[in-house]
This record gives sequence, C-alpha cells and structure tokens, in this order.
Amino acid sequence: MELNDYAVRLFGAIEEVDALKLFGESAKLSRTEFRLLREVVAERTKGRDIISSELARRLGVTRSAVSQLVTKLEERDIVARTAAPKDKKIAYIRLSEHALAEFEEQCGQVNALLEYCAEKFGKDRMQRLSVDTADFIALMKEAREKGVAEEATK
Repeated sequence: MELNDYAVRLFGAIEEVDALKLFGESAKLSRTEFRLLREVVAERTKGRDIISSELARRLGVTRSAVSQLVTKLEERDIVARTAAPKDKKIAYIRLSEHALAEFEEQCGQVNALLEYCAEKFGKDRMQRLSVDTADFIALMKEAREKGVAEEATK
C-alpha cells in the first residue's frame, strides 16, 4: 500500500523542519530528555518550579526513570536539583545557569529566524499558518481517538 500525497508531503515537511536544526548542534537530547526540559522551562515561564514526581506524571514514566534522567542531565550541566526553601527533602528541577543562558541565546536565535520569516512571508500568513497547524493537529488527534486509522484497515 502506498502513502497518499498528503502523507508524503507531511512527512517531508517534518523532515525538513527537523533538518533546520533550530537549536543548533548543542541540543543533542533524547525525546524524553527534551520533553523533561520542556516541562521544566514551561513551569519557569509561569514563575514556578517542578519536582520529580510531577515530571514523572507528565512524562508517563516512573520517578526512578526521572531521577536517572535528571542525574544524566546534571552530569552534562543542563539541569540542577535545588532544595525547596521550606522543606529540604523536596528538590526542584531547574535549568542550570549554563543551560539557562544557552537556552535564552537559542530562543533569541529562533525568534530572529521567525521574525525574518514573518517579515518575508507576512505576519497574517504566519498567523494563519500557526492557527491552521494547531487546528490540523487537533483534527489528527480527534481522528486517532475515534479510531479512524484502525477502521480503515478492517
């Protein structure tokens, strides 16, 4: 069975975006490591910290797995465990100072790339692309939840 043209173009677009290496060569992380960092950064942007048990819940892995990931990332100076001020038994997971500086630099670079694209592509088209992409992903999730793909193979 062959993939239809939509699938071929979608997979091609995903490969091309991945090949852009928006975060440079320094971001050699596994998917789970990246997801963990995304959760840490998301909490920091809200002015909050996150603990291992919450990371485990969000990532769908055990606390032991999160502990191992955090230890690996600590060894690479990407994250740091920080004791909670009121309860020394609680450790927050934060980006290390080094990683935070690098992350901010990379955010600036990505923002510059996207501003350039918005200028050339047009802010209205960029907005439509953003909305259409989110809508498309929501439809794909809905189709998955409804079992559309599984029904097609019966």
